[in-house]
Amino acid sequence: MFNLGIFNTQPPHLYFGGVERRIMELSKRLSEKVNVTVYCGSKAGFRKACNFQNVRIVPCFSTDISFPLDNWFFNRTIRGAFDQIKADIYEVHTVSGYGLLRALKKLGVRKPLIEVVHGVLADEYAQTVKGVHPTLRSKVSRALMRYMSKLEMELAQAATLVVTISNYSLERVVELYGVEREKVRVVPNGVDPNVFRPMEVADVFRKRLGIENRYCVLFVGNLIPRKGVHFLVEAARCVVKDEGDVVFLIVGEGPLLGFLTSYSVKLGVRRNFIFLGNVSDSALPIIYNCADVFVLPSLQEGQGIALLEAQASAKPVVAFDVGGVRECVKHGETGLLVEPDSTELGKAVLKLLRDESLRVRMGASGRRFVCKNFSWDVYAGRMFKVYLEALEY
Repeated sequence: MFNLGIFNTQPPHLYFGGVERRIMELSKRLSEKVNVTVYCGSKAGFRKACNFQNVRIVPCFSTDISFPLDNWFFNRTIRGAFDQIKADIYEVHTVSGYGLLRALKKLGVRKPLIEVVHGVLADEYAQTVKGVHPTLRSKVSRALMRYMSKLEMELAQAATLVVTISNYSLERVVELYGVEREKVRVVPNGVDPNVFRPMEVADVFRKRLGIENRYCVLFVGNLIPRKGVHFLVEAARCVVKDEGDVVFLIVGEGPLLGFLTSYSVKLGVRRNFIFLGNVSDSALPIIYNCADVFVLPSLQEGQGIALLEAQASAKPVVAFDVGGVRECVKHGETGLLVEPDSTELGKAVLKLLRDESLRVRMGASGRRFVCKNFSWDVYAGRMFKVYLEALEY
């Protein structure tokens, strides 16, 4: 067995984003072959090292204020504590390890480093510049995104191998970061179809959510600019004109929560929105099963784990036809892909809400598609091969 050190600013057992889910799902499946240690920021009250699902997780000092600041402190910590990190391979997610890279260079340590690029930050920056609301906050956010994309490029160019999650992201890594195609490996995210599956949901649970006897349109994800949730708020105006009692259930947190809440008030659809915040891993599969339609209006997406989870739960999906989304949604079969436009988004949602047989057919097709093509077990095996390849360099 060899020692694998994984670096990510967010504690993967306390956060529920796609990056964190990938780290935990792959790590616990490889625990019999690899000694995995995850080094992460001291966020969400995480202060003491622990073993979680057979994975060793170690806190490294960071702040818990905002990601850019948290990330800077985290990288400063791991750079200063490099001699305490014992690993044969280093795996860095997005920009969570540039401090590690600089320590390796300074000390002349030659060990394999794998950079895992999820959504290609340079591409995300380019897409969100086209987005909404040139507020002071969004301008600062974009400036930080541009800076972090340069850090991600630094890591990708220096890495032994680069792993990314879709063919779309592979092309962006090569084009935007100048990385040789030969050192990029595509290992997509997956889903556990035994966890995310069709199930009956008790009426008492629906009542508790406030969606009893109402259509439910679900979004799951971080409330950040590239997720495009403002398009869903705008689309809601179109939808409620025909289906006035529909509920838009928003699962997730982020810096745009306040804006989205006030925007829904401004557009007169606040009564149709329920912002749940983050939910537990155990509750999430049940919530997917409460939905009639799942929507992901991202402007940029390397792949989209939530799309896989929704389809595994036999729910039809609506998403913008961007990035890696088209690789995990079959348009017209498992869901509907539309151009990034709130009117088109609203029309697609209405089409599915009006046609129950179409929802059932697409949902069943989506589950078959995901079970056949996406599995954490399969991708854990593929990632293990990447580690063995990196050790040979």
